[in-house]
This record gives sequence, C-alpha cells and structure tokens, in this order.
Amino acid sequence: MREIIAIAIMVHEYPFSVVEDSIWMWAFQYANPNFHKITHKTARNDCLALFEMEKKTLKKLLESVSKISLTTDMWKSSHQVVEYMIITGHFIDAGWNLQKRVLCFVKVPAPRRGIDVADAIFKCLKTWGIENKVFSISVDNASYNDSCIRCLKENISLSSKLFLGGSLFHVRCCAHILNLLVQDDLSTIKDIIFNIRESVKYINHNDARLKAFCDVVEQKRLKERKLVIDCPTRWNSTFNMLSTALKFKTAFASYKEREPHYNYAPLLEEWNQVEKVCKLLEVFNLATHVISEVWKVKKILDKEIEDEDLFMREMVGPMKKKFDKYWGECNMLMAIASVLDPRCEFHMVSICFPLIYSKEVVDENIKKVKSSFEELYDEYVGLCLQESTSSVVNLDDNISSSSQFNTSVVTSFDEIMSMLREKEVVSPIKSELQDYLDEGIYVPNTNSFSALDWWRNNNMKYKILSKMAADILVIPISTVASESTFSAGGRVIDEFHSKLNEESVEALICGGDWFRQKYNVKKKSKVNLTYYNFYK
Repeated sequence: MREIIAIAIMVHEYPFSVVEDSIWMWAFQYANPNFHKITHKTARNDCLALFEMEKKTLKKLLESVSKISLTTDMWKSSHQVVEYMIITGHFIDAGWNLQKRVLCFVKVPAPRRGIDVADAIFKCLKTWGIENKVFSISVDNASYNDSCIRCLKENISLSSKLFLGGSLFHVRCCAHILNLLVQDDLSTIKDIIFNIRESVKYINHNDARLKAFCDVVEQKRLKERKLVIDCPTRWNSTFNMLSTALKFKTAFASYKEREPHYNYAPLLEEWNQVEKVCKLLEVFNLATHVISEVWKVKKILDKEIEDEDLFMREMVGPMKKKFDKYWGECNMLMAIASVLDPRCEFHMVSICFPLIYSKEVVDENIKKVKSSFEELYDEYVGLCLQESTSSVVNLDDNISSSSQFNTSVVTSFDEIMSMLREKEVVSPIKSELQDYLDEGIYVPNTNSFSALDWWRNNNMKYKILSKMAADILVIPISTVASESTFSAGGRVIDEFHSKLNEESVEALICGGDWFRQKYNVKKKSKVNLTYYNFYK
C-alpha cells in the first residue's frame, strides 16, 4: 500500500503531506484495515527509495542502448532563487520502440556559464554511464550553449567517435529559430493579443461571468467548448490561444453588450488581422517536424510579401529576412532524416531545396547532402566491420583456447572459415545503400505511416542502414520534450513545495516521468491553469 501511495505522489505530483489528509487516510484504511497512518517524512523516504530502485532499472535498460540523443533546457522557479536544468534522453530500445526519459533535473549554480552547464551535463552522463553513447544534443539558441556544446564535444570525442566529425552533434532547436522569426511579428498585434488574453482572464474570473459567456455561446450555437490562455513566451501557445479565440469572435461581441465592465473585446478589423496572422502561423506550427514544411514557410513568406494589404507586407518583411538568414545554411540533419524516410529518399531534398535556397547555392547544398549521407553510411559500414572483426577474433580465441591440448584440431580449414565469415559480412554491406536507393520510394496504403516501423520491419534486409536510421530518426529537432517537463516543475516547486531540497525535487520530477511511462499514465492537468471548460 505504501508503494502505491508513493507512486501516486510522484505520478500526479501530490505534496508529501497528502498522506496526512484525513480523507486519504480514511480511504486507505477502508481499503485495507491493517493499514497504519504514515507521516509526510515517511512518504518522502518511500518516494526516494522507489526513485533509486527505478533508476537502477532504467540504468540497466540504457546499457543495451547503442546511441542516445539528448534535449536540454534551463528553467527558473518563481518560488526559488535558483535555476534548474532538465536533461531528457531519447533512444530506440531492443524492440524498436521510441523511448523518452527524463534523466536529470538539477540545479545549476550561478553564474550560468557555458562551461558550468557543460560540466553539469557531463556529470549526468557519467552517472548514467552513457558518456560514450551520445549521438547528439538539442539545445535552444541561448548564447552560452555554443561554448557549452563545444566543451561537451571536446570531452566526449576523447573517448567516443562522433559521426561526420561531430557536425550532427549540436542540434539547434528548430522551434526556437521559428520563435525568433515569429515573436517580433506578433508584436505588431501585441495590443490585440493583450485584449484577447485579458478577455479569457476576465471571463474566467468568477462563475457568474463564465456562465454568462456560456449562455452567449449556446445562443450563437457554437460548437467550441473551451477558451485557452497562452504562455506569452511561447509563440505556438499564443497561436493556440488566438486560433481558439477566433472561433468565439461573435460571442465576445455579444458578451460585451451584456457585460458593461468588459472592455477587452477586439474590433472586427482586429479580428481580421488575427485571422490573417493565424493562417500564417499555422504553417510555422507544422514546420518544426519535417523539411517539407520548411519549404511551405518559405512559400507563404514569398507570397505574403507581395500581399496588397500593407499590414501583412510590413509584418512579413522582417520574417522573410530572418528566415533567409537562419536557413541560409543547409540543415544537414533534417535533410539526412528525409533521405531515411523510404517515402522520400533523395527526392524530398531535390524538390524542396530549389524552393528554399537561392539558385547560386542550391546545387552545392544538394551535393553536400549526398556526399555527407554517403560519408555517414561509410562510417557505419566501418563501425559494423569493426564489430564483426572483433566477434571473429573472439571466436578464433575460443577455438584456440578449446584446442590448446590438441593443436591438430585447428587446421587451415578454420582459417578459411574465418575469412569466409568476414567476406559474408563485407559483401552485402557494400551494396546495401545502393539497393535501398535503387528499390524506389515506398508508397504506403495508409496515412498513419511510421518510418521507424518500416525500418524495424526491414532491419534484416538493411542491417547497416537500419542502425543508421535508428540513430538519426530518434534525434529531436526541438527542445519541447525538455520544456514540457517544466509544466510539471511548476506544479512541484510551487509555493507549498518551495522548501524541497534538490534530492526531493529530482525524485519527484524524474520518478514521476518514469512511472508515467511504465504504467502509461498521463499527467493530471489543472483545469484552472490552462483550459476553461464551459461544460463539465
């Protein structure tokens, strides 16, 4: 019973003192009359013990993983004068399942320099025994990250070979790059955004206002049932708020007529501007996933820069300049990942690059992708040969050891067999890449296609390329995975938890993530923080 309580505390981020609640105690004693009351200190110790047990289990799992990619981000608690760093690991397990685990949630002491962050990350890697398994690390565009990644790359490359000379090691968060493009342009309608944000807050302020708005929504026969408040520092969150509010624009106007103190309703012209902005941001919202969507961003920017509406031209102009600046260099990781999609191969690069890059550099960038892909493949071939040779040597050693009292058993036939085994390994490897490209693109008969599933089903046919695909396709091009943990951090390190020590905080954050993965349980969302439901 105590184990169940500890798991519930971590999974749903309850305070330790919940075990001292009389209703909780009554429920547990009703379920088990032999259950004895426990204190919050006992609950904390139980959580820490479970955290350590689960940590050993995860460490065992990571031993069987060949490569792991990381995402990391920094976060400051509003209730503690400290900064925390989250490190999330992404990997493929033995069953070809995509896995994601929070590995560390630790304090980073001031001053926050790149070298300090690098030291904290490397300490985490050493703790988990994965310092020689890191393929890449995805970070945002904070200035200290350049020196941090440089330091990490130097340390890791001392004992582990980085593919393509480490050019794929540093992954710049695509979402943050898009964020830089979008944030300045959202400022052109900042007053409208302010009014919509305040409208949501105003309506949700008390039950009477919420009910009055619900009545308007029913009269207008709107299908939507919730308003969304945004996180002002995340443009995609603001986009979600704006696009949702658009569906209620008639309700806001009618609500204003019924509520004399409500002064935040946008004008019709302002709603038109919001609608245009949302159409533009919808493309950006998709562009964090695949290279084809980046082409759509370029296409819509080129289109809107010629729009007859001065508002759109003035807004899109700076966006286009920033896009050309940040995408002036070839994004090698996204390009290689698209080649490893059997539906695309090199065709995606050949089609999209001329639409993204200028005529002067497009051919050079396409050649760069092809040569880098072939070089990466050759490195995997070399790695496979090294592993195969090692296994052959071990086999020969075993033969020698088993026949040390009868040397006549080891004949030239054994040597010939060793050479045949090496030949069997080398032969198919050399033609594997060409076979994949010659086979043509794969046309799935369903929309729910997974490239990872395809490689799992074809890993015996493409032994080398499948390893390469498993390492590449798992790399996150956004730090959203790490940022999402901070929503949990905000609930754990609230005003009631602000005195928790570092050990307890990490146990609650990491342990909660592990047990949610283990039991396939989702976080409990707090309704009053994000969504305002009209109908329960």
